[in-house]
Amino acid sequence: MSSGHRQTLSFTVQTPEDRLEAAARRTAATEKLRQETGISENLIDQLVEAFYERVRDDEMLGPIFSARIEDWGPHLAQMKLFWSSVALSTGVYQGRPTPKHLKLPIDARHFDRWLQLFESTARTLCTPLQVEHFLVRARRIAQSLELGVANANGIMLDNGQRYMRAVEAWEPE
Repeated sequence: MSSGHRQTLSFTVQTPEDRLEAAARRTAATEKLRQETGISENLIDQLVEAFYERVRDDEMLGPIFSARIEDWGPHLAQMKLFWSSVALSTGVYQGRPTPKHLKLPIDARHFDRWLQLFESTARTLCTPLQVEHFLVRARRIAQSLELGVANANGIMLDNGQRYMRAVEAWEPE
C-alpha cells in the first residue's frame, strides 16, 4: 500500500436478534435439504458406521486409521456430526479436519480409495439422489484435503494435478 492511503476496516456487531434470524435461516435450509433429499441423521449414522467398518477392514486405509484411533466411538460420533453439517448444513460439527490430515502418510491413491469405499457404501444404503448428494460433497472434501496434504509437503498442485508421495524403490537384498 502506498503512503497516504489508509485501509478502512468495518465490523458488524451481531445482535441477539441477528443470531436468532441466522439460526432460523439455517434451520429452514436444513429442513429443505432433508425434504429434497430424504437424508436424515439416522441415514447419516448408518452410512458413517458402515463406511468406517469398511475402512477398518481395508488393506490400504485400515492401517493408517488403526495406527491413530484406538477408541472408534468418539471418532464415529465426530464423523456423524461432520456429515450432518456437510450433507444437511446443520452446523453441528465445529472441528477442523484439514490439520488432522496434514501429517498423515497419504496421497491421491488414499483419497481415491476413500472415495471408492464411500461411494460403494453409499450405493448400498442410499437412493440415487442421496448418493449423488453425498458424493458431490465427498469429492470436494477429498480434493480439498489432498491439496492441503500436498501443500503441507511442499508441493503446489496445478489444476488437475494429483499429489503422489515419493515411494522408495524396492531393491533386492
